[in-house]
Amino acid sequence: MRILVSACLLGVCCRYDGNSKPCQAVMDLAKEHELIPVCPEQLGGLPTPRPPAEIQGGRVINREGRDVTAQYQKGAEEAARLVRLLGCDCAILKARSPSCGSGQVYDGSFSGTLVPGDGIAAGTLKTLGVRVISEQDLAD
Repeated sequence: MRILVSACLLGVCCRYDGNSKPCQAVMDLAKEHELIPVCPEQLGGLPTPRPPAEIQGGRVINREGRDVTAQYQKGAEEAARLVRLLGCDCAILKARSPSCGSGQVYDGSFSGTLVPGDGIAAGTLKTLGVRVISEQDLAD
């Protein structure tokens, strides 16, 4: 099976803070499946590191108040292109991210409050019929 995976979960230092969030359960899947690393935020043209961003009223706004929705949308489109091109069966994306979060994202107040919803890339992939889960779902 081909699985699209948030690159940060594979140890790639591409998160907003320049770090990664390696997840052994995700990396172990490489023994039996083909993992396709992706960072929609980088694919959208955002630098690493970058100011943290959250979804506010349907827009993605970084902590400095800059609207970065267009970059998030471009990254989502590029991730969708990879899914179609490579025939990925599902995606494992970083929980709570404004790009990759599936089912829950931060509320836009930068207070750590979670609300129901999907990140921009996760939502885009779901509309294509891709099964999207987070690394936390693997532990359940």
